[in-house]
Amino acid sequence: MYKIIYENNDVVIRFEKDLIDQETMSRFLGRISLQSMLKKGGTSGAAARARMRNRLSNFPTGSDLIRDPALNKGTAFTTEEREALGLRGLLPPRVHTIDEQVERVLWNLRKKPTDLERYIFLTSLQDRNKTLFYRVLLDNIEDLMPIVYTPTVGLACLQYGHIFRRPRGIYLTLEDKGRVAEILGNWHRKDIRIIVVTDGERILGLGDLGADGMGIPVGKLALYTACGGIQPSLTLPVTIDIGTNNEVLLKDPLYIGCRHPRVRGEEYDELIEEFVLAVQQLYPGAMIQFEDFANRNAFRLLQQYRDQVCCFNDDIQGTASVTVAGIFSALRITGGDLKDQRILFLGAGEAGIGTGDLLVSAMVDAGLPLEEARRRCWFVDSKGLIVKSRSDLTGHKLTYAHDHEYCADFLAAVESLRPTAIIGVSGQSKRFNREVIEAMARINERPIVFSLSNPTSKTECTAEEAYTWTEGRAIFASGSPFDDVIVNGKRFRPGQGNNVYIFPGVGMGVMASWATNVTDEMFLVAARTLAAEVSETDLRVGRVYPPLPRIREVSQAIAVAVADLAYTKGLASLQRPEDLESYITSLMYEPEYQPYV
Repeated sequence: MYKIIYENNDVVIRFEKDLIDQETMSRFLGRISLQSMLKKGGTSGAAARARMRNRLSNFPTGSDLIRDPALNKGTAFTTEEREALGLRGLLPPRVHTIDEQVERVLWNLRKKPTDLERYIFLTSLQDRNKTLFYRVLLDNIEDLMPIVYTPTVGLACLQYGHIFRRPRGIYLTLEDKGRVAEILGNWHRKDIRIIVVTDGERILGLGDLGADGMGIPVGKLALYTACGGIQPSLTLPVTIDIGTNNEVLLKDPLYIGCRHPRVRGEEYDELIEEFVLAVQQLYPGAMIQFEDFANRNAFRLLQQYRDQVCCFNDDIQGTASVTVAGIFSALRITGGDLKDQRILFLGAGEAGIGTGDLLVSAMVDAGLPLEEARRRCWFVDSKGLIVKSRSDLTGHKLTYAHDHEYCADFLAAVESLRPTAIIGVSGQSKRFNREVIEAMARINERPIVFSLSNPTSKTECTAEEAYTWTEGRAIFASGSPFDDVIVNGKRFRPGQGNNVYIFPGVGMGVMASWATNVTDEMFLVAARTLAAEVSETDLRVGRVYPPLPRIREVSQAIAVAVADLAYTKGLASLQRPEDLESYITSLMYEPEYQPYV
């Protein structure tokens, strides 16, 4: 289509001459000439006034400006901006600072009676004033992340059609087949670098929520911005609505999605393929994050597209990365060697198998042969321990079907295998019961217990249960946040194994380097980087992840490591900057008001 070549201070754009008409060429060259004149004019009064007129010639004014959430400042518009942009009289006379606006937001937020009301309030703020929304979120990330994402986002998705206020993102349906590129083109931004897409079939641990699952891509992208510094204008949430098998939703008059059972097979695959191709056409170089697809589609779609386009599956690879990072940190407490660990998973879906695969890669790096590394990872699914004698196994489970006697339940598997760590990714609450936890404490001096299922109602055990039943010896992490726990006079601060520690940094690293693919090695590098950010102070209180207020710093470190790997492996499309860390810092979005006048 076109090629851009950078030659010292010049930019050469090559394309076929019949792709542009004379009028378009004249307008383009006219803009270049004007910018050249303004640059040469320096700081002279005439040049400054011309520069401002040129900048504001297509800038919204008056009510249009106030209604644009990307540009709106609310009461923080300066006196000069109000005069120049037709805002006088449309706003109260007092000019506030952004800090004063943050104070007002927090005051209102505290008045809300429930977390769902707080979610609705913050969503409305995001729809009115994005800069203020991200300032509030970034400055209060530890308190507000559980509101904008798990666990509250799960409740919001369950009621999405009932609390619906304003459309967000792009919805694609089977009726759009043959027109997907056209529909995506309706989005008002044309420079998109990160897309989060779901088909709504496996929302958190809540199951099939159809189009109501849009809350997940929206929430994930808010965290890309707040935690990873991705410009919000570069992101796009997408829901592919191919129906739902949730009878409650199909009977709900307020459901916002297609009211028919899920479509599968060839029709489904064709729509997904058209979407992936349309992204390449409209947003070349954009990274696609597959989110909350059911097992039946998650693995095969990742396998199909991972080498063709820039994409990954967060439920498989992101969860794996944050979990492996937690294991790395836990071993600093136990003093154990990764090669000697025996890991038992409850759940053999996307998160479990993905984590097993990444752990195997880490063990191979540590010196174990591949087959021995796989034998260090064991899985219990809904039918018991996965072993070779079972005849009902298919797909990725076969890789981890080892020679061993069959165990019908998880406790029996713990007693038989004597694991050093148990990892819950089953979406089934209370499966790590007292008997299981006490067995782990009997087998290990410092048992590793990761209860990672989301939301909180689905967690395998709570932090209090893990610490109390082991008399404070457990090394615990969870998918959703828990309060501090005091056992025998010692305070424990449980770490949250949330993917937010991983995907924003990976996304920034991929975006900064213009990587052509997202590889498993990137997620292993991200895991090692995250674990290295855990301090000795964190470990002393039992926390295997850094405090959330450090998330920007952590994401930047991961971004640098991922981008460096992309350059090392020849996956980067952009020339390597002289100072990669400084370059990535320059790309990170800071929620501050920019002067318009």
